[in-house]
Amino acid sequence: MTDSSTVLGQERAAVADACRRLGAEGLLIGTAGNVSVRAEDRVAITATGAVLAELTADQVTVVDLDGKVVAGMLEPTSELDLHLGVYRRYGTGAVVHTHAPMATALSLVLDELPCIHYQLLTLGGTVRVAPYATFGTPELAESVLAALEGRSAALMANHGAVTHAPTLDKAVEHALLLEWACGVYQRAAALGPPRVLDEHQQLAVIEAAIARNYGTTRPVPPEQEGTR
Repeated sequence: MTDSSTVLGQERAAVADACRRLGAEGLLIGTAGNVSVRAEDRVAITATGAVLAELTADQVTVVDLDGKVVAGMLEPTSELDLHLGVYRRYGTGAVVHTHAPMATALSLVLDELPCIHYQLLTLGGTVRVAPYATFGTPELAESVLAALEGRSAALMANHGAVTHAPTLDKAVEHALLLEWACGVYQRAAALGPPRVLDEHQQLAVIEAAIARNYGTTRPVPPEQEGTR
């Protein structure tokens, strides 16, 4: 084992940056939560007990896919099995687990967060709530992995939320989107039963997004340049 900063140095710095951003957004509180990114057969992951909003790269540990520490002087998060399970089952590139206030609040009362807004289709649509299990246990990891089937996000009953994506930036964006959607649902539910997009409406959104290359910038067509 080595503490050399050259072992996934960029990835460790990126994890620290992501934690500080999530902390600034209010999604990570104190030492609660964890973030990781994968680089082939290595994973850079937050250390247990670290204050995430102030995280530095040397507080990010590197492990292999069996959980063995290969760089860093601090023990990895207690949710290591959850992160590794997501990588093994879904082949993703990054995992974010938060105790975000709105996501955690809804995990106390819902069995699923319905597709109330088309942007939730970015996460796969309806967001399932994984049944409660003690933190850091195989039972929790398996519960969350099942809830993530076909999805990029899940709520964790009486606990928080988890998102994953091919890149760390995208996993962070998923976490922010999920917290936003939870807040929208909570506000709507205070006024009345929220309307939910049905399957036909969801399919229409997917088709429109594909046709319009939604979510990416593109130049003005040449024939329209003179009209600006």
